[in-house]
Amino acid sequence: MTQLEKLTLFYDGACPLCQAEILFLSGRNQGNLLDFVDINSDQFDPQKVGVSCEAALAAMYGQFASGQLIQGVSVFPEAYRRANLPRMAWLFSRRPLQPFLRLAYLFFAKNRHAISSLLGPAALRLVKSKSATK
Repeated sequence: MTQLEKLTLFYDGACPLCQAEILFLSGRNQGNLLDFVDINSDQFDPQKVGVSCEAALAAMYGQFASGQLIQGVSVFPEAYRRANLPRMAWLFSRRPLQPFLRLAYLFFAKNRHAISSLLGPAALRLVKSKSATK
């Protein structure tokens, strides 16, 4: 198996759905290949990362340990690989699905707070209850 480079995910901690996804991934981070930084916290340094807060709020960003940045839909297969979710990584990396995934992600990113207000609390409760039973 190829050694995976550590990946830091920059996420919107004010978004319940984003929180749920990060909590889910952190629970599967047994290989310690993922780090998580809330862009609303003091941990996020736009100068160091090379991404403004506005850009980070507009799209999901990830940064490999080497410093290489990735954004949008391309972050998800990399995160899922590191969280030992090979089927999800495979699905999100399928080339024929990329146009649909990009469009769906752009819609979600622009409307995440409205979507999250409807679905986020339930998703967050579900992920928290699953992690509490482990």
